[in-house]
Amino acid sequence: MGKITGFLELQRIQEVAQPANERVRHYREFVLALKDDEAAAQGARCMDCGIPFCQSGCPIHNVIPDWNDLVYRHQWQRALDVLHSTNNFPEFTGRVCPAPCEAACTLNINNDPVGIKSIEHFIVDKGWDEGWIVPQPPAAKTGRRVAVVGSGPAGLACAQQLARAGHDVVLFEKADRIGGLLRYGIPDFKMEKHLIDRRMAQMAEEGVTFRPNADVGGNVAAAALLAEYDAVVLTGGAEAPRDLPVPGRDLDGVHFAMEFLPQQNRVVAGDVVGKQIKATGKHVVVIGGGDTGSDCVGTSNRHGAASVTQFELLPQPPESENKPLVWPNWPIKLRTSSSHEEGCARDWSVTTKRFEGRGGRVEKLVAARVEWQRDGSGATKMVEVPGAEFELAADLVLLAMGFTGPARRGLLEQFGVELDARGNVKADTDSYRTSVPKVFAAGDMRRGQSLVVWAIREGRQAARAVDAFLMGASVLPR
Repeated sequence: MGKITGFLELQRIQEVAQPANERVRHYREFVLALKDDEAAAQGARCMDCGIPFCQSGCPIHNVIPDWNDLVYRHQWQRALDVLHSTNNFPEFTGRVCPAPCEAACTLNINNDPVGIKSIEHFIVDKGWDEGWIVPQPPAAKTGRRVAVVGSGPAGLACAQQLARAGHDVVLFEKADRIGGLLRYGIPDFKMEKHLIDRRMAQMAEEGVTFRPNADVGGNVAAAALLAEYDAVVLTGGAEAPRDLPVPGRDLDGVHFAMEFLPQQNRVVAGDVVGKQIKATGKHVVVIGGGDTGSDCVGTSNRHGAASVTQFELLPQPPESENKPLVWPNWPIKLRTSSSHEEGCARDWSVTTKRFEGRGGRVEKLVAARVEWQRDGSGATKMVEVPGAEFELAADLVLLAMGFTGPARRGLLEQFGVELDARGNVKADTDSYRTSVPKVFAAGDMRRGQSLVVWAIREGRQAARAVDAFLMGASVLPR
């Protein structure tokens, strides 16, 4: 619980970030972890609140009060053990998680929650610096073979847990490098990729075999996996982007965000990318107000865009939530990311009507303002405001409106798994089994587009379900 009176005596400490005008010149991380005394002071603020709502707010149920107290007492390695007991990759979540735990913190009632995410970041970085994070190979092998298809956070977590249980695990990835959207979706300035590489080295020592350039459903047949492995886990993510079928969509210069972002990640990794989509000197319009849209803003600023504008179809949320009404649940409120701080015009309640251009290339966007009204049945519908149409210069348009579910062609077609009403692979959260014998599903492929922390949770839980399926029982944690 930290120091008994810590929450009364100590203020929240923010992690230090490099100034915006400096960090836009590079693609490295720019947020610095807390120092020892700062982390201890932040841990001291954790209250003896009886019911730790932070744990219920966290999808993987991190034992937050325990490691806060250990950090306060400078027991760093024990804090790391507690952190790893629920989270395989806290260096990922400590950087990119939106921290629903902090929204649920009891101190957040006063708008001053414990800096849980910054403490997590501190603990795991200190663990790597001190050499405390080492491979954990199994004491004995089971002789069972498991194929995990998809190497994002769900696949990585599932593979590591199964390998530690003694199974021979092969992790298949269709891209040329392991990591899924951690590798080719999240920009390096939010999470550098050496963090994935060092976890891969740990997992290789624990018995995981990595197979990049292995497109299951493409150059690797699903039938081959079913024949060669005792279990198959599908963790391929939700890769089908939501499109915007308006006139002019086929003009050059209108791209999905996931056409734009991975190219820059490859360039940072040292690859030569032909015909890279660049924002340099262009008027960029990002359609979609979520994290992916924010990543497009930050990358465009680093390219040297002439201007960056971000549209959101929904109304502008309030700057601060009504805490007595929504706490400890995740609130809808205005969130300004580090990328927004670097330069971006933002607008809400805007619908895109068409794209226009000359010579086959986009030059402008025609949009209109909308209102959200309730009809006679109480349903909310979008209504265009009369006379509120406007134009905006647009040399590059990036569609970042989320994902509709997993890609169906290839992998899912070959396995023949049943889909749910939303188009995701149908499986429950107890057995994680699909409609096909010995085939399991977890992560965004099962639940739809979600957070890295949810993917880690599902990967861990699916690993336990697979272990129980193979061995009759499991000692792996859920």
